[in-house]
Order: sequence, then C-alpha cells, then structure tokens
Amino acid sequence: MVASAAAAASSLFPVPSPSGDAKSDKLGRGSASLAGIKSKSASSGALQVKANTHAPPKINGTSVGYATPAEVVKHEVEGPSQPPPRTFINTLPDWSVLLAAITTIFLAAEKQWTMLDWKTKRPDMLIDPFGLGRIVQDGFVFRQNFSIRSYEIGADRSASIETLMNHLQETALNHVKTAGLLGDGFGSTPEMSKRNLIWVVTRMQVLVDRYPTWGDVVQVDTWVTGSGKNGMRRDWLIRDCRTGETLTRASSVWVMMNKLTRRLSKIPEEVRSEIEPYFLNSDPVVPEDSRKLLKLDDDSADHIRKGLTPRWNDLDVNQHVNNVKYINWILESAPLAILESHELSSMTLEYRRECGKDSVLQSLTAVSGNGIGTMGSAGGIECRHLLRLEEGAEIVRGRTEWRPKSSNNFGGGFPGQIPAGNA
Repeated sequence: MVASAAAAASSLFPVPSPSGDAKSDKLGRGSASLAGIKSKSASSGALQVKANTHAPPKINGTSVGYATPAEVVKHEVEGPSQPPPRTFINTLPDWSVLLAAITTIFLAAEKQWTMLDWKTKRPDMLIDPFGLGRIVQDGFVFRQNFSIRSYEIGADRSASIETLMNHLQETALNHVKTAGLLGDGFGSTPEMSKRNLIWVVTRMQVLVDRYPTWGDVVQVDTWVTGSGKNGMRRDWLIRDCRTGETLTRASSVWVMMNKLTRRLSKIPEEVRSEIEPYFLNSDPVVPEDSRKLLKLDDDSADHIRKGLTPRWNDLDVNQHVNNVKYINWILESAPLAILESHELSSMTLEYRRECGKDSVLQSLTAVSGNGIGTMGSAGGIECRHLLRLEEGAEIVRGRTEWRPKSSNNFGGGFPGQIPAGNA
C-alpha cells in the first residue's frame, strides 16, 4: 500500500534515481509521451519510470501530433508571453463609456426636474426635451408644440376645426398632468377623484384667424383662471411656431359635475385650494360674445340631419360623449356648398346637457347673412345651430361664422368661388 502511494506521488513529482544519473535529474529530458508513462518497482525498492516513446505520425510527409513533454515543460519554465509594455495611450480609460454614462445621468436628472420641480424663478426657463410640453411664465402657462400631420388636413389642404379642438383638449389635460394635479379621472384632481367630481364644459368660443397646413408646427399655450363662484375659465392661444403669427384663440368655461349622479356640483373648498394657486389673473383671450343664442325648431331650421348616434369611440373615460364630437355633429347639417366655398372663422357653443351612448340625435342649421344664393360674393355667412335628442331635449346651441376660402385652398380660382362641380 505504501508502494502504491509512492508510485502515485512519483508520477506527479519525479524522484531522482539513486544511481545519481545526471540525465534523470533534469526535468523533462527525453521525448517520452505523457500518455505512455509506466511505473514499476526496482529491486532496490526505488521507483523507476519507463516511458514508451512513439514516433510522431506523418500525413503527406508532414509530422503531426501533440507537443512533446520537453516542449510543454519548456513553455512552463519560460512562462506565458508577456503583455506589451504599458504606454500613455493604452493606459487611458474608455472615454466613450464614460461619456455615455454622463449623458444618461444628465437626461434622467433633466426629466426629473421637468416633471417634479417645474416652478422656476425665471419665466420660460424650463424646457422639456421629450416633447411633452413645458411650463412657462412662473408656472401659470402650459406650452406644447404640435406638428400638423397629413391625416389631420381636409380636402382644402388645411387642418380641420376638429384637429384644432383636439389640440386644445390635449394641452388642457397635459397641463393638469404636468402640474401634478391629475387624479384618476379625465382631468380631475386628487380631491375631485375622492368626491367623484369631473369637469364639464358649459361654453366655448373659438376664433380662427388662419388654419395651419400640412407640415406646419403650431405652438399652443393654455392657462386657467376663476369664473364666478363655481366655475373655471380656460384659455388657449395657438401660434405659428416659425413666425409667431396668431392662428387661433379660444376661451371656455367649465363647471363640476358628480360622475355618479350626473348633477352639477359646487366647488369644494379642498378642490379650490388645489386649483387656485394655478389661476392666472387675466382677461379672456376671446372677448365674450353676449349675443343670445336663439332656439331653433323644425320651422326655423333650413337643414335637418336626423339619426345621429354616438359610437363607442366617441365616449371618453368619463363615459360621456367627447365635446369635440358635438362640433362634428353640429356641422353635419351645414350645407355642403358652404363647407366647400367657405371656412369656419368663429364659433360659439353652449353645452346644455350631455348625451349617452344610446342617444339618438338631430342636427339643425339655419343660414343667415348673405345666404346660400350669394356665397360667391366676398361677404361672410352666419349660421345658427341646434343639437338635440330625438325626443326634443337640447344638447348644444351654437352660432358659427364663415368666410370665403382663399384661392390657395382650391389650387387656383378666385376667393369665394364655388367649385365647378357645385356651380
């Protein structure tokens, strides 16, 4: 048993021969194959190692095979190859990785500053690099840019009134969100959400000086202020981002409604304390039109469109029809000749009640001003509108003013000229 242990040890740690042979003292001499090492006991009790040597095989006259033990031992003695000497160039760190890390940290910090600490000391100081809008004028005005897409323009190559109204609604909601006041409702604050309160619009005035076209970038500013004891006014200003030209002005009045009972509600003090710090003391961007909106009926209306029904996509998260959809329904009864030769220049709407997903509506329009027979003249046209339920309950009353389209909208011709197909 001792002999076996000695044999195993000698296979790993060679023992010099007692005869003092110089060749056996030198490690790795000879051409013995590592796979062919054999050991046996000598008569003197010493352990002798015998290696079976084999000639390396040849293929096409070329020797192939594993390295000899001498070559392996020589490589181990000499050690691994040394790395190239260190110079100033190869000791520099990887600056691209460091720069990427600094950029990532900077963008993350800038995003946090934009969303959490936007109330700055100087107006127009805060910029949102992610294109979601920014707070300006000491935190009272929200500003956001929009590019007019190809699917947002109509047959006259300009943006539709629906596109502009959607921009107004989007900036209003983003204003509440960026200010940190967005609860779980559609524009509701946290205190409003606790009480099941939502905002509903009661009056909207819009003045359009010029419609943007495909590829234009518009800048939308919006702000809020108080309106009476239980209302809030929100104003918008749309400008050409390149020239600064004012394109559209809009003003609206909003009140609170209980989402469960669908009844109007006073503004609770807890809600008032949330929103009043963001009120900007300013006059309406659109002078209030004090003219009374007269009621229409079947006898006074020139055009009636029946059978209008909301679709599922027309409902918002508060389960009532989006106020932009009401505008589309109002224009459903406008004469096609007006739509083709004139463009909407102003609009006043009074929202009287909401309609549900199962409602059936009727759209009524009465044309005044120059009348349809003189639409080729340079004068404008005024229309009165009514959107009502089929049983007669009023939804929206409205008044619109129209001006002749410019020749550029038709690709030629003269201002106010009716297309040949309708002449």
